[in-house]
Amino acid sequence: MTDTVRASTIRIRPAAATEYARIGELTHAAYTHDYDDLPAHYREELKHPEALLDDFDVFVAEDADSGELVGTIALLKPGHDFDGHIHPGELYFRLLATHPSARGRGVGAALTRFAMEEAARRGDRAVVLNSGPDMLGAHALYRKLGFSRRSEREGVIVLPDGRELELQTYVLDLAA
Repeated sequence: MTDTVRASTIRIRPAAATEYARIGELTHAAYTHDYDDLPAHYREELKHPEALLDDFDVFVAEDADSGELVGTIALLKPGHDFDGHIHPGELYFRLLATHPSARGRGVGAALTRFAMEEAARRGDRAVVLNSGPDMLGAHALYRKLGFSRRSEREGVIVLPDGRELELQTYVLDLAA
């Protein structure tokens, strides 16, 4: 069964303001399910998608039959550059999350394809994202969808607890 068939019952739409608490719970559940060493401040940030609204548009994936939220993604708004890290003509996304109970249904692939389609609709030439080094399942999905790692765009961030984390950067060139 292909991702397209499995994702056929998934509808992606803009998030409603009344859903931010549920989106936060979903994102927190997805990330803490897979990564047990997330810093406390980041675990708390995951619960508050509304904090991103100045710079990002938040979308949800819902089960078309039940209306249950099963995934989410945040797309950087056009004209924003994420502190100079995103170039003109690039769509940046973050916080791609699939609720643990919805894994294996193609939700992550559907949300990533949604970002790719939105970039094409906007006339962008590339899709860009950052990912933690331990997010191996996500890395495999991005490679499968045609993204390549761009180490020249990577950097180290210092977490509030003093630990350093090298974020990996993946890019999909749409003109290719």
